[in-house]
Amino acid sequence: MQAKGTVFKYGDNVDTDVIIPARYLNTSVPAELAEHCMEDIDKSFTSKVHKGDIIVANKNFGCGSSREHAPIAIKASGISCVIAETFARIFYRNSINIGLPIIECPEAAKAIGAGDEVSIDFDSGLITDVTTGQKFKGQAFPPFMQKIIKAEGLINYINENK
Repeated sequence: MQAKGTVFKYGDNVDTDVIIPARYLNTSVPAELAEHCMEDIDKSFTSKVHKGDIIVANKNFGCGSSREHAPIAIKASGISCVIAETFARIFYRNSINIGLPIIECPEAAKAIGAGDEVSIDFDSGLITDVTTGQKFKGQAFPPFMQKIIKAEGLINYINENK
């Protein structure tokens, strides 16, 4: 599995309230959530994001409430992967549960800039900043997590393997 796209870069402590503001939690429809993804931190996000793009952030991405709406909004917006120094644990689990690939890699999170083109090989964990030529070693997904992501989430994976 691989991903390749343009980077949207954010800092520390991007919480679930700015990923998808609480005023939009009256729906769980992915496309509707995607329309408001990141709007409280980056008003131009939804008009600029393209399928396959990548979010890169610093420490503690996805902190705050445990709402599953946050990774759903990110995935539905077209983001193919989130790279960060660290993730809030519940956000990490929710992301895998809904099939959104996320990778912790402090070196990549610090070095990759907004607008860079990045490719990711999920099998090896290799992150390449195509713009600068730098390569980083993130943690590869274990096979069972790759199966969940490929199935587009835990529920689909379970249903496919009954």
